[in-house]
Amino acid sequence: MNTTKYSRRRAALAAELDRRGLAAAMISDFEHGRNSSLRYLCGQPSDAMLVVDARGSSVLIAWDINMANRLGDAEHILPYTDFGRQINDALRAALELLGVPQGAKVAIPASTAYPDYIDMVESLEAFDLVCEKDGVDAFIKELRARKDADEIELYRRIASHTDHLMDMVEKEVSAGMLPTELDVALFLEREARKMGAEGMGFETLAAGSARSFGIHAFPPFTGGAFADDGLSILDFGARFEGYTSDVTMSFVGDSLTQEQKTMIELVEDAHRIAVEACGPGVPLLKVATLVDDMFKKAGWSMPHSLGHGIGLDAHEAPMLSMRASPDALLLPGHIVTIEPGLYHPTLGGVRLEDDVLITEMGAEVLTHSRIVRL
Repeated sequence: MNTTKYSRRRAALAAELDRRGLAAAMISDFEHGRNSSLRYLCGQPSDAMLVVDARGSSVLIAWDINMANRLGDAEHILPYTDFGRQINDALRAALELLGVPQGAKVAIPASTAYPDYIDMVESLEAFDLVCEKDGVDAFIKELRARKDADEIELYRRIASHTDHLMDMVEKEVSAGMLPTELDVALFLEREARKMGAEGMGFETLAAGSARSFGIHAFPPFTGGAFADDGLSILDFGARFEGYTSDVTMSFVGDSLTQEQKTMIELVEDAHRIAVEACGPGVPLLKVATLVDDMFKKAGWSMPHSLGHGIGLDAHEAPMLSMRASPDALLLPGHIVTIEPGLYHPTLGGVRLEDDVLITEMGAEVLTHSRIVRL
């Protein structure tokens, strides 16, 4: 296992803790509060807490100690059961093990509920607990938004697998071998796992023409027809080593109205324009506005953001949105989706989505989605 990437990430966090005058920070991922930053910093998938001090030393306390010893990376790895699965007791032990002095400031997750915060303050009165909305958690999310070399190498492999999945599902659907939404979703799950995927990055959205009017069809897939006459949407991602892709294909029949054909052309044009506009230093708002203005000029509007970051979570920073700050920029290392879509209650919907890496020189399209004309 490559442990260097985790220690390097913890070193970046430690430097930020020192800059903020914090002696340590706790990152937790348990059933009552999931946080992929735990895996980012130490490799442990879930159900654990990590304490990192301002020197970069760390303690991982995990519910499944066998899994932690196999997958986790930290100077100290301890079983959560040793502390009666009580987070306050576990945090106190970690701080003592790291030699954090009493009275020192310790950051706890911004998501901590107020009653839990009060309980923690009373239980760990020897320390100055800091719970801030834009504190350490936000800093880690900024780190995660700009992928490092290890993550970029992994994403190129994920994209290759995802492209292969798209090729396979197009071939099977076109041959009439996957006639229902259920067939499509289960086919992708099986083939992704055969490739070594941990699973799907999120529940696959397979919506035939009767249900493609929804941005995210509910339920995500049924036993209904897929890729019949009209417009069908397939939105999926495959998860490898914790990281997910996120692509959307649309399948369109040959008996389309002129309005439906216009929707398809607009979405394809919007996708091209947005990808061409991406690059380092480009404002997020600028890219989103290009597509928004194009749709408005044609008499349409898109009811969702143009795209978002991906990584250990299916939706991460940054957001390509009309709500983005004018100062927010695309930066090297960002991996974002470009996913223009149009939807109509009777005509159905069409969306086209790819994953795009921002580089020092421009933008690299990692996946190669398409609108399939049947």
